[in-house]
Amino acid sequence: MAINETELIWMDGALKPWKEATVHVLSHALHYGTSFFEGIRVYSTPDGPCAFRLQDHLERLYDSASIYGCAIPFDLDTMRAACEEVVLKNDLASAYLRPIVFYGYGDISVAPSADTNVQVAVAGFPWGAYLGEEGKAAGVDVCVSSWQRVAPNTIPAAAKAGGNYLSGVLISSEAKAKGFAEGIGLDVNGLVSEGAGENLFIVRKGTIYTPPSSASILQGVTRDTVMRLARAEGIEVVEQALPRESLYLADEIFFTGTAAEITPVRSVDMKPVRSNGRGPVTALLQERFFGLFNGATEDRWGWLHPISAQKKEKKNETAVAV
Repeated sequence: MAINETELIWMDGALKPWKEATVHVLSHALHYGTSFFEGIRVYSTPDGPCAFRLQDHLERLYDSASIYGCAIPFDLDTMRAACEEVVLKNDLASAYLRPIVFYGYGDISVAPSADTNVQVAVAGFPWGAYLGEEGKAAGVDVCVSSWQRVAPNTIPAAAKAGGNYLSGVLISSEAKAKGFAEGIGLDVNGLVSEGAGENLFIVRKGTIYTPPSSASILQGVTRDTVMRLARAEGIEVVEQALPRESLYLADEIFFTGTAAEITPVRSVDMKPVRSNGRGPVTALLQERFFGLFNGATEDRWGWLHPISAQKKEKKNETAVAV
């Protein structure tokens, strides 16, 4: 999907005009994939724009960088404020935020030295449904890719690192070249892993199944959200290894992710899923998930982070009054 440019990007501690937020061609991350990033949705709510699970996303950003020994030169409070500032200064009612940390210019060795420049940026822009608005209801057609996901003890799947997404590029590009909306990768053992940039769930006889963290998946924030919402509805969620054929025997299949949100799968390898799109479990979870943003679902987990200036002023007034 094309990027809808906004006015300002937060970069290395200050706001810069969109087209001036640039990096050197010899930046380490450009050559070796040493970047760590997050995708964060900001939803329009009755209380103004709210970032969804902002704290959890930022904590994972720091965890991803930590796995590679990359020290982020700003603390988490500063990063949270940067995300808020990007939304407010660009006057965004809803948005997709992309905070990114990367090794910049100064070292061309494979292993960056301790004094290699670490740069940080946060961009925000409007972004619709990643797999299409129609896909949320009708479902999308996908295929199992010939490309497998990374093996354990090669590239850490738990890190949301730029280099990891070369796997996703191969999986998604192959699928789209064949006319599918997205691809599914298998792990090194030939078991179901995840989509090119989405976690995957299967519904079978009222129970939800999803591959475990050991299946070379990114442990998604939306994945965790769906698991909690499902269990709150009394639906059993099981994390277990899933053979490829489980995709062909499922009553329902759906993707989750910050970009994909909750998107049903209509067919796999041209074999229709039994629900032929959005089934009742997927529909219920979509209802509960999107209900968080219009007030229909109670946010008892504290997942919504209000970032409107008006909301922040009210909170400050309350704190003074107390």
